[in-house]
Amino acid sequence: MSVEAEKTEAKSSTKDTIRVIIHALILALIVRVFLFQPFNIPSGSMIPTLLVGDYLFVSKYSYGYSRYSFPFGLNLFSGRVWAKDPERGDVVVFKLPRDNETDYIKRVIGLPGDEIQMINGVLNINGKPVPKVRISDYVVTEHAGRKQRVARYEETLPNGVKYPVLDAVEDSFGDTTEVYKVPEGHFFMMGDNRDNSTDSRFLSEVGFVPFENLVGKAQIIFFSMKEDSSFFEFWDWPTSIRWPRIFLVVH
Repeated sequence: MSVEAEKTEAKSSTKDTIRVIIHALILALIVRVFLFQPFNIPSGSMIPTLLVGDYLFVSKYSYGYSRYSFPFGLNLFSGRVWAKDPERGDVVVFKLPRDNETDYIKRVIGLPGDEIQMINGVLNINGKPVPKVRISDYVVTEHAGRKQRVARYEETLPNGVKYPVLDAVEDSFGDTTEVYKVPEGHFFMMGDNRDNSTDSRFLSEVGFVPFENLVGKAQIIFFSMKEDSSFFEFWDWPTSIRWPRIFLVVH
């Protein structure tokens, strides 16, 4: 093969490689915008359902699409298209109404028109207490190795959805509240770690979440590392990865 032919073949190979990379990037962008977006859990507000260091996929199509489905919140249209209401008990990523930028993840507790109230640590929906049953304690291992036990309960929503909640402090600030009337087109969100969650109970911080602010539904944990571990310290992966949580479906 001549030198000229070798140069031509090398240029063709380079173009093919660039074309493949561009196609892969376009495909990844389409998947991220319209299908699934990865999120990581930075706080303990959803313990024990979600832990700090969990990485999960959120389905963007579950509730249709709004401006917040797209990067940078591009204002391409108002409201939602192909809209589908979330169900009570869904774990949802949404944009914080206070700034419409910060991502929060909580559980849908109240639907439009509902009346929500906490009374002595018991969730009430439309005047009826949600069944709350004590189950095994949640055990936290602190840095010094000391184990701390936290009261864990199972709540059952009116539609039959069951999930665990933590009650670390009796009679905490959010254990007894006013009655919240959820406006039309809005939802009431709460964290499962009830004493360590800034959620819709605190109107000036979160309050009622507009339907438009919903980003997607949490679906599956694809990776999980212990809280103090670094993703890039791969030599610690055998002990820092929470192997049983990988591919765990979020309920």
